[in-house]
Amino acid sequence: MAEHYSSFERKGSRWLLQRVTAVFLVGVLAFHFMLLHFVNHAAEVTLAGTTARMSQVGYFATMWLFLVTATFHGVNGVYNALINQGLTGTRKRAVKWVLVVAGVLLIAQGTRVAVAMTNLI
Repeated sequence: MAEHYSSFERKGSRWLLQRVTAVFLVGVLAFHFMLLHFVNHAAEVTLAGTTARMSQVGYFATMWLFLVTATFHGVNGVYNALINQGLTGTRKRAVKWVLVVAGVLLIAQGTRVAVAMTNLI
């Protein structure tokens, strides 16, 4: 019988961060659905309304934290899934750095878009 290996050791920081980010994402997703599907119906969402919401510091911070958290959660999950499939050595390091660069670029582009949709700056 093959030994089962998981990169998510229960006492490891990656395991803990994956769970903490999941809880945060579920909470923010619930907030998003409530606000944009029940308070404001999707058909009523406009660029002007989005700009108004994004211009509120609390909303902007929440959406930016959602971007960062979702990016980390996704990149960390993909990386650990690949490790669990047996990725090692040079390939592991290459994949890690490709994912890190992709994550940083995603956060940078998401931040540019978020800032463009606000009048805070």
